[in-house]
This record gives sequence, C-alpha cells and structure tokens, in this order.
Amino acid sequence: MISTAAVQLLHEYTGRGPTKAKTLINDDVVTVLLADTLTKGERKLVDNGHSDRVLQLRHDYQLTMRDDLIAIVERQLDRKVIAFMSQNHIDPDLAVEVFVLQADRAD
Repeated sequence: MISTAAVQLLHEYTGRGPTKAKTLINDDVVTVLLADTLTKGERKLVDNGHSDRVLQLRHDYQLTMRDDLIAIVERQLDRKVIAFMSQNHIDPDLAVEVFVLQADRAD
C-alpha cells in the first residue's frame, strides 16, 4: 500500500508516476525504492546534458511532497515518522525515499 500510494502521489505532482516501486520495512526504517521515475521532458533534459537541473527539480518536488509522503507512511503503519530523506539517481533512473520511525514502545 505504501508503494502504491507513493506512486500515485508522484503521478499527481509530476504528471507521471514510476513504473516500479518496492517498499522495504526493517524495524524503524522504511525504504521506498522507485524505478523509471523521469518524465519525457526530464529525459530530454538529461540527454542534452542537464542532469544537474533534473536532479535539482526532483529535489524540489521531494521537498514539496515531503508532508504528503510522511502522512502516507504514518497512516499505513500507525507510527510517527521522525526523519525523512530522499535521493534521485539518473542512470539508472531510480529514486529512494527513506523514513525513520519513532522507536516502537515495545522495543
């Protein structure tokens, strides 16, 4: 559910969602790996030597989507997110969203 919601959110913000997504949960860390994320326009920019601008644009999207992405994880897992980190990679076309959860009281 986290992967699907993250893909839908990216589609809402960029007009195109990733074609692959996988969520990994390990104790207090949630990692969402997204593949094939770039739009046609972003790919053209990359092809013309503007990877740095595409990475900056993606960073701006992630800052704007931050609260919505955190809300997805908190809602799905019923746990508070205390940190969020995000990164994109051009070749291969991958993105990762990392969420650190507040320690579970049972630990």
